[in-house]
Formats: sequence, structure tokens, C-alpha cells
Amino acid sequence: MQESAIVFAAIGGVLGLLVGSFLNVVIYRLPIVLERQWAAECAEMAGKEIEEVPVFNLVRPRSRCPQCGHQVLWYENIPVISYMFLRGKCSACHAPIGIRYPMVEFVTGLLFFWSFWRWGLTPTAAAWSGFSAALLALALIDWDTTLLPDDITLPLLWAGLIASALRWTDVPLTASLWGAVAGYLSLWIIYWAFKLATGKEGMGFGDFKLFAAIGAWFGWQALVPVILMASVIGALVGIALKFSSGLREGGYVPFGPFLAGAGLTAMVFGPQSILRVAGL
Repeated sequence: MQESAIVFAAIGGVLGLLVGSFLNVVIYRLPIVLERQWAAECAEMAGKEIEEVPVFNLVRPRSRCPQCGHQVLWYENIPVISYMFLRGKCSACHAPIGIRYPMVEFVTGLLFFWSFWRWGLTPTAAAWSGFSAALLALALIDWDTTLLPDDITLPLLWAGLIASALRWTDVPLTASLWGAVAGYLSLWIIYWAFKLATGKEGMGFGDFKLFAAIGAWFGWQALVPVILMASVIGALVGIALKFSSGLREGGYVPFGPFLAGAGLTAMVFGPQSILRVAGL
């Protein structure tokens, strides 16, 4: 049994490395694809001619070095290994490659490894692996662009409800449904209360959808510990950035990465462990 668990976990880990490589593409390209779509829609509504642009999506064109345009070859795109082999530099111009690329691959592989270690080669392991990959992508997209794309948050929400209905998670469908409802409405109410009191927007609508998705995966009972952890860590990071002059223009910190981090913590340790750590 122990040997089979190790084999399943290893399969999950390798799959996670490959998925992590694709996540790097999603994190970088999806916001650009969406911005181009929005620009085209605005031009169409304004009756303007839509400008022809080269094809750019999650598949085309093939990955290239942003400095010299060198097309990344297949053996230069092996997760983690290629980065180590190239010593973190482009093979053509020797420009540095960001450390985040192999880190995303490694973390995704680790999360998949853990999921398949815990649940074996089952639909449950696949479901939670997909959950963790989506949260990781959302966290980094939001950190980079302050966007939480509906293309990921809404499928994640529906996937939580479907996984519950198929009993791939331990959350009853009723708890999953009300978790989604309560997750969305709770942040929606806070948003409008803050806006009416200050005239400012404290968060985006993507945060509502992400919290609803987390509620669908864990049930309504998990919402308090998740939002507690996200708020505390978000506040601490915001204070640290303020004192280090690291805040962006406007002095805000996106909330999505902290929601995603709390969701991943709840997946690994359980929602109630967050309350125990907080002494509640």
C-alpha cells in the first residue's frame, strides 16, 4: 500500500510539473488575451474598425525569449530541469530567466504530489489538484495585474459544486451551494458598505467570485477561517510593503493572492486548523 501511494504521488508530481509549465503560460498570456478582447469589443461597440493583430493565445505563438526573440526549443522547456541546465539564462542571448517560472512548476508539482499522496489515483485527487492549480494561477495573475479572470474563477466555482455533487469531496452539496452563496454575498456586502462609507472601492468583483468558489469547495463552514487568514496575512503584507515603500500607485494590495493562499492552506491542513492556530 505504501509503495503504491508513492507511485501515485510520483505520477501526480510529474503531472504537476507539466501543468505548472502551462500555468506559466496562462499567468502571462491570459491577461493580455483578455485585454485584447476587451479592446476589440470596445472598438466594435464604438463603430470603429478593429485593428488586425497577430494571433496571440495560450497556444500560439510558441514561447520566445522576450529579449532576443529566440524560440524556446522543446528541450529548453522541460519543467525545472531546463532552468537548472541553462543556469537561469536564455541559451541565445544569456538574458536572465525569472526564478518564478521554475518556482511555479515546482510548487504545482508539490501540490499535485501531495494530492495524489493523500487521495491516491482517484477523481478526488484530480479534483483537488485542479483546484490548487487554479488558485495558484489566480493568485499570480491578480498579483501581477489586479485581475481575477472569470475564465478561471467561474469554472472553479462550478467545479466545486460538481465535485460535491459527484462526492469527489467530503462537502455535502447543500453545504457547497450555500458556501458559494455566502462567499459571494459576504464580500459583496462588505464592498458596498465600504464604498458607501468612504466613496472608494475596497476590492474588485473578482474577489467575490473567488471567495464563492472557495465556499463551493469547502462549504459555508470554512468561510470564516479562510477570510480570517486571508485578511490577517493581507494586512501584514500591506503594512510591510507600506514601510518598505513597495506599495503600487494608489497604495493598494490585491486581495486575491491572500484568498488563494488561505484556500490552499485549508486544502492541505483543513479549515479548522486555521482557527486552532489563531486560538479560536
